[in-house]
Order: sequence, then C-alpha cells, then structure tokens
Amino acid sequence: MSVMIDKLLSDAVKQGDVPGVVAVATDAAGTTYEGGFGKRVLGQSDEMTPDTVVWLASMTKAVTGAAAMQQVERGKLGLDSPAKEVIPYLGEVGVLEGFDADGKPVTRAPRRDITLRHLLTHTAGFSYEIWNADICKYQQVMGVPGITGCENKALTTPLLFDPGERWDYGINIDWAGKMVEAVSGQKLGQYLQHNVLGPLGMDSTAFFISPGMRERLARIHHRGPDGGLTPDLALEIPQEPEFEMGGGGLYGTAGDYLKFVRMMLNQGKSDRGEPVVKPETVAMMSRNAMGDTKVVSLKPAIPPLSNEAEFFPGMDKQWGLSFMINNEEAPTGRSAGSLAWAGLANTYYWIDQKKGVGGVYATQILPFADVKSLPLFHAFEQAVYEA
Repeated sequence: MSVMIDKLLSDAVKQGDVPGVVAVATDAAGTTYEGGFGKRVLGQSDEMTPDTVVWLASMTKAVTGAAAMQQVERGKLGLDSPAKEVIPYLGEVGVLEGFDADGKPVTRAPRRDITLRHLLTHTAGFSYEIWNADICKYQQVMGVPGITGCENKALTTPLLFDPGERWDYGINIDWAGKMVEAVSGQKLGQYLQHNVLGPLGMDSTAFFISPGMRERLARIHHRGPDGGLTPDLALEIPQEPEFEMGGGGLYGTAGDYLKFVRMMLNQGKSDRGEPVVKPETVAMMSRNAMGDTKVVSLKPAIPPLSNEAEFFPGMDKQWGLSFMINNEEAPTGRSAGSLAWAGLANTYYWIDQKKGVGGVYATQILPFADVKSLPLFHAFEQAVYEA
C-alpha cells in the first residue's frame, strides 16, 4: 500500500496540484498508512509531515456531535425535545420570508420547534453565508458578522425554512456545541478535552493553537483563477473567541483525527479499549436520522471560499447524527452506509464500518471542493481499498 500511495501523493505535490498533503488510513486494529508530502507553506522550508497541524474546520462537527450524544446518553439532552428548553434563544429564531421594499428582512415564527436532531442533521433551517445569498444579504443589512469570526452575534441569522422540512448546511452544530456547554457547565473546548479528545489521545487537537502545535502548523493557500496557489499567513480562527466554534473551530493533525475515526469503527471505544460513547450511540449516529430528506449540492454564494460542492454527484445521500451517509457504494470502493464529511480548507475523512476501513486526508487550500485536492482525496481513498 505504502509505495502506491506515496507515489500518488508525491506526484501531486511535484505537479503543483497541492502545496502539501497528509493522508492516513486505518482499520479497526490500527493505522495502516500514513504519509506527508510537500510544504506546510509554499516558499518555506518546513515539510508537510504526518504530525503537521491543520485547520480541521467542519471536521470539528462530528467531534461536537459525539459530545452532544454523550449528553443524550446521560439524560442531559433529548434528541427530540425542544432545543429552547436548553437555549431559550432557539425558540425566538424566525423563518426568513424575504426582504421588504426597504431591504429589511421579513420573518415569521416557525411552525415547529428546533430540536437537537434537527441541529445534528442540518435540518433545523439554518444555513451558511458561504452557500446562501439570502444569508449574505441578511448579514449585510443587520450587521451580523461571518461565522469564522467566532462572535456570538454571528449565530443570530434566521432560519430559511421550518425545522425538519429539508436539509441545508449551516450553523446548526455550533448551536449543538452551545447546548453541550449549557448542560455541562463547561466551555466546549474544556468539555471536549475531558470527554472526547483526552480519552481518545487526541493530544494535538484543540480550539487553541498551543506553542507546540504552532511549530507544526500548515497555512491555508488560495487557488487563483489561473490555478496558482498563494499562501495566506494571516488567515486563522480567532484564538480568543467569544464562542468556541463547535461547527468548525478545531485545529489538529490527521493522525489525531484518525483516532476518532477508529473509535467509530470500534463501537465507541478508544485505542485503549475505554468507552467514549456507547455502542448503541455509535449505531444511532451512523444511520439516517432525517427521514426521507436528502442531501443536496452546495451552490457557492462566495466563490473564493467554495466551489459547487457535492460528493459523488447523483448518488443518494442522507445524514446521520453529524455525518453524511452515502446510500450506495461509492466508485472509490466505499461501502453503502458509510460516514464522511470534510472541512472548508479541503480536509476530508471517511468511515466505512462495513469493511472496517477509514481514512483522513488534509491539504490547506481554498476554495472548498478544490479542483485538484478533492479528486486527489478520492484517488487516495480508492488506493486504500485497492490495497
């Protein structure tokens, strides 16, 4: 396996497809492949090694989802209880119906309450400005900042539809993180360290970039219209945020995240055999949790941040309790019913519980669903199955 995948990834770096890449794979017993190629920052000398720290972005969501499900296990949160019982504000959020003649938003009360299930499956009605022009307009009119600034006001955007009506990717799991904070009495990062990251041995994963992590930090690159890559040394999630972004704020290594993948392959147990979530919770998280609703393509409203994004276009996909689920076997070899998602700067993972295989892939490139990086991820995944 190593020789084939090493060549695949090193060739991509030599061709200039990606500045640097780390990829790791696992079965239930342990790591089966790890490799790093290229540079952490183009034009600098530091190599992209397996212990390189990257912005995990929305790969954070599954970790926050596991934390929320721990609170469901403990009876502190209910999947189908009104979320306003924990966060009263979630009972006040209106549904956006449009904008009046003066450009002011027009909202109405939702027809049903938001629940934790809605938040974990992205069916509450929230969206992201990156993929929705109405949210962009609302932010401009109402002075609401973008989500990556980690200001509480960023969470005050309206719903786009009544909870449970359809799927739309948005700030849902940031609110799930707020719910974990409310019932645990801890900041999200502290809770994750004590209950998820620490027990799994994810020692290089956190909202706060420690000095040791910063020494190994890769930087985000922007792909220009000509296909060239330019590093951005200033782009970073705030290190003194108003709220810790459960939907996208974690930094970490691919190898650390592989421990989370392996937990999902091992019925909720860490590498040391200690339970992090119960086997029945893993099963619940791993199956469709939103009825007949389907995942749809994400159409960019801010093209520098995202291309149009859909994994395996045309394939039927749904959502579990914080994971995308492909309902058919993927061309890479990924089994039907597998779990996956990604992060904005082109980090990706998958968890195939049927075949007992999973992997993590990390570059640091914008826009999302990069024309070179996403195909390279799929090629890496296919190579893992072929091996």
